[in-house]
Amino acid sequence: MAQVVEERTPLVEMRNMRVAFGGVHAVEGVTVDLFPGEVVALVGGNGAGKTTLIKTLSGAHPADSGEIRIEGKPVTIANPRDAKVYGIETIYQTLALADNVDATANMFLGRELKTRWGSLDEAAMEDATRKIMGRLNPKFLNFKTAVNSLSGGQRQSVAIARAVHFNARILIMDEPTAALGPAETAQVAELIKQLKAEGIGIFLISHDIHDVFDLADRISVMLQGKLVGTVNKTDVTMDEVLGMIIIGKLPHEVSQTELEKLH
Repeated sequence: MAQVVEERTPLVEMRNMRVAFGGVHAVEGVTVDLFPGEVVALVGGNGAGKTTLIKTLSGAHPADSGEIRIEGKPVTIANPRDAKVYGIETIYQTLALADNVDATANMFLGRELKTRWGSLDEAAMEDATRKIMGRLNPKFLNFKTAVNSLSGGQRQSVAIARAVHFNARILIMDEPTAALGPAETAQVAELIKQLKAEGIGIFLISHDIHDVFDLADRISVMLQGKLVGTVNKTDVTMDEVLGMIIIGKLPHEVSQTELEKLH
């Protein structure tokens, strides 16, 4: 009897995406997808088009053509508000936190909870913040500290907790470990592991090949606006991914001599 293979529906599909600035094709015919509980790294040199591609998903820059599907259904994302409706949140390298207030105030910035008398419901907001932090990062204890006094890893926790609390199912993380030390980088890796366990899908933009191999399940490589290819991390070496980034060749197309020249 033939074995039935169950077809999983991607959380996100971006099909044949095209974006041009003036006459320059920043993104040309790129197709990538992302499944629940998966990290897909988007990598490539400066100007490869990865940031532009991801801006079409976050609503920061609509595509000229192509199709975005969320859980199999075509959607229109014209602005960041549309993206939020579909559970898409972006955590930028700058984190967009208000430095002078604490984790709770940052969690509910612009979306504060009110009591029935119209005053701020501080207790409910702090309770919700403690609950989500308990889920994502149980070691986080600095609830009353202004975020500018927190470590980089803790700040990243606050930004991620805010996104997840407001029902993010799809996270775009831009260089999440840039400027972090080894201990903080490990902390972010733990956070990502927890998000995956909750079925959240993550697009990870990173320049750090070690990060990519530590955090990603699949790697999509772009060069000059086009997709070189998408590979499973477990099927490739770092050198082969560098070959895709620099030479634009898939692992089976590149010679050992070409790989050796990369060093």
